[in-house]
Amino acid sequence: MNVEETGTTRVAVIGAGLVGATFAYALMISGLVSEIVLVDADHERAVGEAMDLSHGVPFVRNVQVWAGDYDDVRDADITVITAGANQKPGETRLDLVKRNLAILRDIIARVTASENRGIIVVVANPVDVLAYAAWKLSGLPAGRVIGSGTILDTARFRHHIGRHFRVDPRSVHAYIVGEHGDSEVALWSSANIGNVPLEQFEAYDEAALAQIFEETRTAAYQIINRKRATYYAIGLGVTRLVEAILHDQRSVLSVSTLVQGEYGVEGIYLSLPCVVGAGGVLARLSPPISSDEIAGLHASAGVLRATLAEVGLVRDG
Repeated sequence: MNVEETGTTRVAVIGAGLVGATFAYALMISGLVSEIVLVDADHERAVGEAMDLSHGVPFVRNVQVWAGDYDDVRDADITVITAGANQKPGETRLDLVKRNLAILRDIIARVTASENRGIIVVVANPVDVLAYAAWKLSGLPAGRVIGSGTILDTARFRHHIGRHFRVDPRSVHAYIVGEHGDSEVALWSSANIGNVPLEQFEAYDEAALAQIFEETRTAAYQIINRKRATYYAIGLGVTRLVEAILHDQRSVLSVSTLVQGEYGVEGIYLSLPCVVGAGGVLARLSPPISSDEIAGLHASAGVLRATLAEVGLVRDG
């Protein structure tokens, strides 16, 4: 699945709410694809979003944008699932699981019935739980069902580090792993700027770093309390993920995938640095991390496993 080797490239967006529409907008501006189809239970909402986006096509690379149905998903190279109940102020991502799992079951049944064999990207929350469910329900290889995971948390982390050390965040190399949520883990032990460990910088301060992680971990709550939803940054993040897939870039991104023994964790979806290309997740990386970080990752995995068990997706323990 390579843009240079194929003609039409289609991305289907399931869910035309704030996240889905913003992702479609970012994708349209990127020029990565030739077709974007919006599918939503509220078809008129999808029609309105598609109309609004289409009116901007004269300003960007030509792309067809329309509101469709699951017949249009059949030929999609990538299906991005953003549909789900909104996270409310004071509500954790894991609180959403039962409501959004029911929605996801219906979506995956319809995508499967359409005989689509492309890659599925799950963005709806709680993303790790729903990505695991999408893998189980779809019958696709795990590498072809990807959760957006901590791709956004990692971007927030790098932004805050760059701001503190007064460098371009694109020159910051640091990852958030584990759950996309409260139990996420910052990999401070491998964080660096231009291959220089953070502690070698004059601005290094442990209290400041603790604050950076707290701002990263609670960013969604802060934004939701102020504007009710987050959508710009995740729209860009998923566009970056789609780019890595369509162009077979083999980029290292912190996406949610099925872990198979890394750091002693197995059989659930959570985020690790992964090599992402045309086949989806091509490899999971296991950078050297501290014993405290390993303990944190195990705790995060425990939170997710408990939630999966609660909704009957895995056996407890």
